[in-house]
Amino acid sequence: MENTYPDGDNYVCPDCSHEWPITASDPESPNDEGAIRDANGNPLADGDAVILIKDLKVKGSSIVLKKGTKVKSIRLGNGTDGHEVDCRMDAGSFMLKAEFLKKA
Repeated sequence: MENTYPDGDNYVCPDCSHEWPITASDPESPNDEGAIRDANGNPLADGDAVILIKDLKVKGSSIVLKKGTKVKSIRLGNGTDGHEVDCRMDAGSFMLKAEFLKKA
């Protein structure tokens, strides 16, 4: 029904008082553990454009990725060491953490 609302770990129907658990496969579920999310909590997908929210120094080089740089056509992966986003920029190809990105 259209009056249902989430309450803790369950959905509740105010019309009939029926309650049922929120599942991870539910698109309205706030507990979607599998999704890679940006710094604002928005889910990311392959092909999205993102913006860096912080200057990032590239390890082992003098390159600095500047705050506000827009990156187009990202690719999501399982990532090693928490680096979930694969992207290509003018400075090269990088694996970045989603916590330093926001969806454009």
